Amino acid sequence: SRLVELPPCELHRLGEIAELVTSVRLSRLRKISLALALKNEGYIPKLLQLFQVCESAKDIEGLHLLFDIVRGILYLDKVILFEVMFSDECILGVAGCLEYDPCLAQPGWHRETLNKIAKLQEVIPIKDPELRQKIHQAARAQYIQAIITPNPSDFEEGFLSTLDAFISSSKDEILQGLQKDEGFFPAVLAQLTNEETAGEQRRELMKFFKEFCAFTFALRKKRDKLYLKALAKLGLLPTLKMLMGMDDLQVRSAATDILSYLVEFSLAAVQEFVMQEARQSENGTQLITKVIELITCNPDPEFGGDNQLMEILCALIDPEKMLAAASYLEIFEFLDIFYDRHINVLTAPLLAATSEEWHEIVYVDSSFFLFFFFFFVQLKTLFFLVDNYQTAEILASVLELLSFCVEQHKYHMKIYILNKDLLRRTLVLMKSKHKFLALSALRFMRRIIGLKDDLYNHYITKGNLFEPVVNAVLDNRNRYNLLNSALMELFEFIRMQDIPFLVAHIVENFSDALESVKYIHTFQGLKTKYEQEKDQQNKKLN
Repeated sequence: SRLVELPPCELHRLGEIAELVTSVRLSRLRKISLALALKNEGYIPKLLQLFQVCESAKDIEGLHLLFDIVRGILYLDKVILFEVMFSDECILGVAGCLEYDPCLAQPGWHRETLNKIAKLQEVIPIKDPELRQKIHQAARAQYIQAIITPNPSDFEEGFLSTLDAFISSSKDEILQGLQKDEGFFPAVLAQLTNEETAGEQRRELMKFFKEFCAFTFALRKKRDKLYLKALAKLGLLPTLKMLMGMDDLQVRSAATDILSYLVEFSLAAVQEFVMQEARQSENGTQLITKVIELITCNPDPEFGGDNQLMEILCALIDPEKMLAAASYLEIFEFLDIFYDRHINVLTAPLLAATSEEWHEIVYVDSSFFLFFFFFFVQLKTLFFLVDNYQTAEILASVLELLSFCVEQHKYHMKIYILNKDLLRRTLVLMKSKHKFLALSALRFMRRIIGLKDDLYNHYITKGNLFEPVVNAVLDNRNRYNLLNSALMELFEFIRMQDIPFLVAHIVENFSDALESVKYIHTFQGLKTKYEQEKDQQNKKLN
């Protein structure tokens, strides 16, 4: 009922105004009263005129006070003030005031950044002037929110909640407006795929498109899910495939994020596209190939999208999730194609890093120096391949995906492992200096043993594939780490699950070597289990 009385908007009263704005922060009613007074008296434009005067006169004290005043007005968190402050007439003045933070040695560049954002947004093909204005306003509000939001520990939960709601409401209006414009997204996709589109323009389009998809995901409304499904049919997936192959890290990252949203929202549509691609073309890059290449050939470690790409790939090749888009027969046909064309792309870095060519060294009489030179070079190459950190990370990701395939594609993966002798090649990595890679190799073997498949067990024993595992136990006997725990769990699983074929193989071939690891009772348990099994067999024979 009673508005706050404002001091005259004059230079020598700036300290008084700043004190007033700060004093109402703890009173909800006084904040409302001050906001109404500022709106009714047209006070904000007057303050921005004083800003121009102070900046022209290089009045640093006045500029610091105006920073406190404008930030304090934003902290009132009232929509009636946001509409004024984010308008075309006031936004640059507001951003200018926020450049003169007393805590900074040099002023910021907020006005320049806002002008750059506005210029870049001109590339977005929107015909409706009101919708374009709403997009500009939402972008300004987001930028101002980013620069004024304090550390979470400094203020209570829900601080600036009205500003959050204001931005969300603006985005919802933009979303509805874009959905009504049937020509908008075809125009965006055409610009993204056009070779003449400048890199900065493409980045801005991708940024806008990614925000649109992220906001749609956050709303979780049925109509928006249907709209994303319709977008997939407009040619979004071929466009994303092309963009994910670009050298521009920002574009590639945004394309990966959008594909992730689509997989989350409309997995059936993406799987349908992938399966259709697999049936139609044997040559040429396919979406699933592009995802695998980004996982295995990522030239940018800072990209940080490996986990996201792995989740996308797992979703696309998961038979249970495919049932929403295909029959059992179609899924089996797709897996045939996947193991015929794509699995080799996934395993290529693993097979390259564990090549046995370095073992093949021929002795030549009176050529010891030549032999030593070749041995050293090839051994050094192996160490480089296996122990380069980036390569080790890629190999760990590949092994995680292959472990997924062991469980989900039992028939196809078994044939592939046996034909390629894949487990033997993988266990070479047990000697890597990177323990996480050695652990990944061990987990791959653990998944195979976990299936308790007789064919796998014969393959393991015939190839003596427990030898690198036992060597790892002996190397880690005095260490307590994840690798040691995983090794013990593997042998404990074999003992508890009573897999006689493997128990007999371990005891008959490695009992002497494991005698030195007496503090682990698992190995004694395996020996006991073996002797019991042998006694039972003798009784049956008798």
